[in-house]
Amino acid sequence: MRHCIYPGTFDPLTYGHLDVLERATKLFDRVTVAVSDNPAKGPFFSAAERLALLQPNVARFANVTATTFDILLVEYARQQEACAIIRGLRAISDFEFEFNMALMNRHLQPGIETIFVMPNEEFSYTSSTLVKQVAKYGGDISHFVPPNVAEALRAAFSGADSRKNVF
Repeated sequence: MRHCIYPGTFDPLTYGHLDVLERATKLFDRVTVAVSDNPAKGPFFSAAERLALLQPNVARFANVTATTFDILLVEYARQQEACAIIRGLRAISDFEFEFNMALMNRHLQPGIETIFVMPNEEFSYTSSTLVKQVAKYGGDISHFVPPNVAEALRAAFSGADSRKNVF
């Protein structure tokens, strides 16, 4: 059975992430969406919140599971017996960082391949950082994120009390 890991911060999950995931489900028998639990990256949502936002959006894929991880990615992939890591590339600017990471991962775990997947061009300019900025100032983010994610961002930016009702 071909198994891949689709890792990311997913802070927050976007339609671009889901597009890459859908492409991965067609290439692999099993896909694990792995939410990085790395507080040093300063995520807006906690790993548990990001996982909670992600799970209802991946439920439609029969061959997808979602979890968090807090160890070196290639070690996690090895533990999960995955043969590949899926990485989304939106633009040329993503390539240099992703290429260097793929080479390091290959050095650390030569048996695990990194596969770059391009999302549909309608998502090529969407990033989690931009979505958070638009949401912070009250802009419409409904074209970029699933409804539950949009609601969580609205709640988070409108006040701490309303955020608790989302999760």
